[in-house]
Amino acid sequence: MIRPAIFKSPTSIIAVLLLLLPLCIPAARGQQSAVPATKQTPNIVIIISDDVGYGDVGCYGATRVKTPNIDRLASQGLRFTDAYATSATCTPSRYSLLTGQYAWRKKGTGILPGNAALVIDPKSMTVPRMLQQNGYATACVGKWHLGLGSGNVDWNGAIAPGPLEVGFDYCFIIPATGDRVPCVFIENHKVVGFDPSDPIAVSYGIKVGNEPTGRDHPELLKVKPSHGHADTIVNGISRIGFMSGGHSALWKDDQIADTLTKQAVTFIEQNKERPFFLYFATHDIHVPRVPAQRFRGTSECGIRGDAIQELDWSVGQVMQTLDRLKLADNTLLIFTSDNGPVVDDGYADGSVEHLNGHKPAGPLRGGKYDIWEGGTRMPFITRWPGRIKPGVSHAMVCQVDFLSSFAALVKKTIPTAAGPDSFDVMSALLGDAPDARHELVEHNGFAQLALREGNWKLVAPGPRARAQARPQLFNLADDVAETHNVAKENPDVAKRLAQKLAELREVGHSRQGFQS
Repeated sequence: MIRPAIFKSPTSIIAVLLLLLPLCIPAARGQQSAVPATKQTPNIVIIISDDVGYGDVGCYGATRVKTPNIDRLASQGLRFTDAYATSATCTPSRYSLLTGQYAWRKKGTGILPGNAALVIDPKSMTVPRMLQQNGYATACVGKWHLGLGSGNVDWNGAIAPGPLEVGFDYCFIIPATGDRVPCVFIENHKVVGFDPSDPIAVSYGIKVGNEPTGRDHPELLKVKPSHGHADTIVNGISRIGFMSGGHSALWKDDQIADTLTKQAVTFIEQNKERPFFLYFATHDIHVPRVPAQRFRGTSECGIRGDAIQELDWSVGQVMQTLDRLKLADNTLLIFTSDNGPVVDDGYADGSVEHLNGHKPAGPLRGGKYDIWEGGTRMPFITRWPGRIKPGVSHAMVCQVDFLSSFAALVKKTIPTAAGPDSFDVMSALLGDAPDARHELVEHNGFAQLALREGNWKLVAPGPRARAQARPQLFNLADDVAETHNVAKENPDVAKRLAQKLAELREVGHSRQGFQS
């Protein structure tokens, strides 16, 4: 037998063994892989807060509230100054984020009651489904508000279709909002803590059961409504809609943040060995604002500020978990909000009286429900240590772009019939490109639209506008507060943008290559 030349002498044998030795020594416990994060399939975590405005956190200028965790996220990542939700209200905004389609293109995507049917087609391509098909464990934790079932939901049995049918492997959700019944959590297809001997009934038309309402028994209320919100009382707070039964399953309002954050952390812990996608939709700072006792009185602007600081704690818990499990360096973490801020949203909780100079929308005009920048321009931060260089980006990006962008991140192409309004802006999200979108349609959550093109913004008349009403034009480069309508000075620009908006309405998509 002829031996290979490399083994002709003992010296050469020792040399080869020395070369091979590092490959035989196991990595030290807890040591990170030597493969750079940019070469691995990254985890993706979206923390989407509720009703948090552009000026509601420290890194965007807030001084009356303390948000050290969100501020640390910004210092370690990329803070965007020109990032958007598609709509100024929750249901349409979340629909667009998950489907890559402007919600105003689909009927029935307005603010939903708590017993609405699922508004996302279970057969459609969504962000979680795309990632699920590419090996990700996927979870939805927190506020859902996109409907459940096919109508006439039986809350006492299996509740489907829902998040699991649109691409999530696991869900632990609030069915609608904190101020709407039913006031229960749902895990996958079942109400958490449900007692069959105390069946749940829900109605948004007629009163069900014998539970007192805020309208009839205001003396029972711990938090009084300022408008609406006068139906069934749960935990001393009257809600929108009527509910009976399910007493063992009712949430405790001051424990919602703790409960949801624990579920988010547990999902990360249980899936640390594989790529995962977590959509963590916080209840904070939506009404009713009932933060845990340890946060009460901690801000300088009342209960709404306290809720912001509770939100910051939730963000910090996710960040700490990623650090503890040594996952941060391989996780794209995004913090944003679903729509602009609102102070009085139906409860007399003192938020208006205790603002103390705090400006929820910062320098922007308007807020939740508005077509102005305060309604849709969001705080938006991306972090991926070692991949994203910390700084500030002025690129225009939008949550509707997550579908195409995440597909590009995992090197997949979405079907031609998916994401009609979703663009690949991943290079901007990672800080590799200074520009992204050139145009964007903004929506007030009802029926009013605006077209952003570069620094121009054209606000179309709303459905209730007088017949002689004209579009309004703003140059956001020098008038971000939208105080001066320059349509008369720039009639050609106004006409061109109005025509373009009409075309975008008519054609049914804005992404090139889309084929229905």
